[in-house]
Amino acid sequence: MRRAIRRSVRLKHLNRSGTFPSGNARFYFRPKGQRGVPLPDLSTDHPEWLSAYSALLAAHDGGKPSPEVRHRTGTIGAALRAYMASDHFLGLASSTRGTRRRMIEDIEALYGRGVLADLLPRHIRQDLARLPPHPANNRLRVWRAFGRWCVDAGLIDADPSRDVRKRATAVTEGYKAWGRADVAAFRLRWPHDSQQRLAFELMHRTCASIGDACRLGPGMVKNGWLHYRRQKSGSEAACPFSLPGPDWFEADDHLARCLATAPRHMTFITTKSGAARSHKSAAQWFSRACDEAGLPELSAHGIRKHRASVFKENGATPEQRMAILGHESQSEATRYSKSADLQKIVCGAESSKSAGSKFQLG
Repeated sequence: MRRAIRRSVRLKHLNRSGTFPSGNARFYFRPKGQRGVPLPDLSTDHPEWLSAYSALLAAHDGGKPSPEVRHRTGTIGAALRAYMASDHFLGLASSTRGTRRRMIEDIEALYGRGVLADLLPRHIRQDLARLPPHPANNRLRVWRAFGRWCVDAGLIDADPSRDVRKRATAVTEGYKAWGRADVAAFRLRWPHDSQQRLAFELMHRTCASIGDACRLGPGMVKNGWLHYRRQKSGSEAACPFSLPGPDWFEADDHLARCLATAPRHMTFITTKSGAARSHKSAAQWFSRACDEAGLPELSAHGIRKHRASVFKENGATPEQRMAILGHESQSEATRYSKSADLQKIVCGAESSKSAGSKFQLG
């Protein structure tokens, strides 16, 4: 028996208009300012209802698949459409949904007509074998999320992706961590009254990613502390914003000087016209600022690693580092602070020369 799907996410653009003779609720997909499109006479947890809703939502958002595409009940394509309309998928961060949607659409185009019940682990392995290791592992995450959802929704009895192993990949350090000399070089190139310097000091102070930094604003600061929820993981982070903080934090007045010359807006980082800067283009914009500072190998993400390393050198506990950076596990906190100066850790860090200073951010 197919189990009902409990929703924790409110589906967008739905208007209820009475009840079908069958007893099912009658829904219309009706975005603001548009005519409603009727959804089928089925329960809202039925795969075909979810598939129809997913198609309409994808078309409205400007993406694929188009609403004209229809899959037969029991096919992989119908299940993929239903998965994209489920709370499991809609509850993901928007950036994650966008990345996974593209892979799902490719899987749908290749295998959508196949029968879901016939899907075996070897079919997934054959699909992944076409790709290099890193893209294959990213695609495997999609297969696993889809497979788990199909089991939970009662569409299949066993997850065909469960026994598919990740591909071996070369060990890399990821984004390069900044060093203190790099920080000094960037500050030398960009003055306090530039948006590039403001963005750097905001990320240096808060340890936020460039995407999260674009969303930060004065309204998030209370009693000298800034609190925000990370867009990628949904975890909470907090840092002393207009307070010195503990010695290991190494507070300074650079951000205060940047904000003193910047116009007041809803967000700290803005464009020349005063609009909030898009997080989608901010990473490339900041990378160009690094290039102009003579730091072409560095990026915004390396600032988080630099600060995590400094905190570790200065004696911060894993829990303290996790709270500042919004990490959810000690393993993640350890990985980010891997570039810490081991000599400083062994000998003991000196007190920060600026941590005890008092100042107020505007």
